Amino acid sequence: MIEYSYPCAMTIAGSDSSGGAGVQVDLATFAAHGVWGTAAVTAVTAQHPGGVQGSWPLPPEAVAAQVEAVTGAFRVGAFKTGMLVNAQVIRVVADILPEGVPLVVDPVMVSTSGTRLLSEDALEALVADLIPKAAVVTPNLPEAAVLTGVEVDSPESMQEAGQALLAMGAGAVVVKGGHLPGEPADLLMDRDGEVLLTGTRHPYSAHGTGCCFSAALAAALARGEPVREGFAGAKRFIDGAIAHAVPDLEGHRSVNPLWQCGMGGENSR
Repeated sequence: MIEYSYPCAMTIAGSDSSGGAGVQVDLATFAAHGVWGTAAVTAVTAQHPGGVQGSWPLPPEAVAAQVEAVTGAFRVGAFKTGMLVNAQVIRVVADILPEGVPLVVDPVMVSTSGTRLLSEDALEALVADLIPKAAVVTPNLPEAAVLTGVEVDSPESMQEAGQALLAMGAGAVVVKGGHLPGEPADLLMDRDGEVLLTGTRHPYSAHGTGCCFSAALAAALARGEPVREGFAGAKRFIDGAIAHAVPDLEGHRSVNPLWQCGMGGENSR
């Protein structure tokens, strides 16, 4: 058997034809962190940063086959999930993921443009089958509210939602507070306490922020970093990716995971 020393991570998510979210931005984020990226596509979408025109889910057996192909050939150091489409895919993913490998669950439910990406019947499967396997769950405020039933609109309710997600079995939770006014603050909660990190408020929103952040965190875990260290690094990384966001012809921006790699986006020109 050939020995290799490079870290490897896998994303299980939808394809974004514009490259700003989903599998495409995950793989770019892995590469920016020196991590070999692998992927299982759960759905093909036709979209751009301003909206989603269509989405075509893959059957659960196709998702499972992709995961099995990769895990049979690579030593995957961390997994992350994004758009999982429906309960059948969620259950298949939960069943097939190997034990003992860190999993980052980004509970993608709605696109930046407002299109719903997760069917109603999938919520129960997400809570019952996948979140208990997660090393980290990374909801934004609307996602945290849907998952927990808590109205998340303040730092105090972020804590309440985080505690509820820990009670569901997650190893740690990052409640992303970008929807609150003022400086965007993300709250990490684990069995040892809390860490609150603030960032920079930009005068625009960016497509793919949740995907990019969770991929950066998964890359850190694949490199062997502890969750808290990975959280801090992912927070710094996403702040830079938003600051150097790439605009489309209509002015809608996508996060730029290559901002440290010679592709500086609009703000570098």
